[in-house]
Amino acid sequence: MTGTNHGTTGTDHGMTGTDHGMKQLSGYARPFGPRARSGRAAAACAAVMALALPPVLTLALGPAGAGAAPLPGAPGCHLFPPDNVWNTPVANLPVDQASARYIDAIGPGASLHPDFGKGDWDGEPMGIPYTVVPGTQPKVPVHFMYASQSNPGPYPIPPDAGIEGGPTSTGDRHVIVVDTGNCTDYEMWSSYPQHAGASWQAGSGAVFPLNSEKLRPASWTSADAAGLPILPGLVRADEVKAGLIDHAIRVTVPCTDNRYIWPARHEAGRADPDCPPMGLRLRLKASVSVSQFPRMDRVILRALKTYGMIVADNGSPWYITGAGSSYWDNDTLHELGEITGRDFQVVDESCLEVSPNSAQADPAHC
Repeated sequence: MTGTNHGTTGTDHGMTGTDHGMKQLSGYARPFGPRARSGRAAAACAAVMALALPPVLTLALGPAGAGAAPLPGAPGCHLFPPDNVWNTPVANLPVDQASARYIDAIGPGASLHPDFGKGDWDGEPMGIPYTVVPGTQPKVPVHFMYASQSNPGPYPIPPDAGIEGGPTSTGDRHVIVVDTGNCTDYEMWSSYPQHAGASWQAGSGAVFPLNSEKLRPASWTSADAAGLPILPGLVRADEVKAGLIDHAIRVTVPCTDNRYIWPARHEAGRADPDCPPMGLRLRLKASVSVSQFPRMDRVILRALKTYGMIVADNGSPWYITGAGSSYWDNDTLHELGEITGRDFQVVDESCLEVSPNSAQADPAHC
């Protein structure tokens, strides 16, 4: 979940409702830099290669569906198995019958916006950071406000773990820690170190073994409103440098219905069938030309055509999430705003589902 527009903070960073239906209500995401707009604002190698760049700038695309690349510093830890839904191409899946209705609700005229970049915005570092630790990292107690839907501690969180928005942030304060010794992703929302990091206080927390397809229990939240992991949906600088993002990207939308669809596990919306459910998959239309964009942007746009986006939280329309890095060029990223909601369509990925409690996806079912 993200802070409010132009860096001001949201009014509700909590969750409401019963133990089996808590709602995470976020504010609106921050744009970066003075040029940022404030608007509420395939399936196989052949499909990927059909989007190839001119030879002088051809990217090393690699095989689609091979599984998201491991994190720097964690070469043995892939972000879930290759057949995980996050890592499955959706370029050839059918368009959902409700696509036009959902696009209208999200904002057909609103611009695509990268909610990450280089440096700070309004005094806060941009993007959602992640911290890589060894398997020997000491675990510390974590006290959760919503313990009934959180994996209990202790978590291997170092005292200097990266916090979304920085240590003084009043926003969502996500903390993501990857234990490389056990290939496990620990994620928290509304995270505050206590006693110099000897323990932590958080709103909610979730633990994701990176070699597992198991989803969270039905109706459980995570560090994200949809009950999904945040880490596999981040746009990372190392991927863009290499020329390939081989997974779906996390996206926020301004309204969601009070239901969720596979692979999401939790809803945080209102009773409005015109609004998309948590877990909805979208993609950039194949007809949208991306050749005029700078290389940095083309890599991201290719991923949006091949792997698409998964609705994971309430926030500004078409805000895609990434990790901050000195590699990013904010002016270049800002050019992604030429893409608007009209350039997207909703994907019906229901045929990929193998089991309602598993993130495994099987394109053969389609």
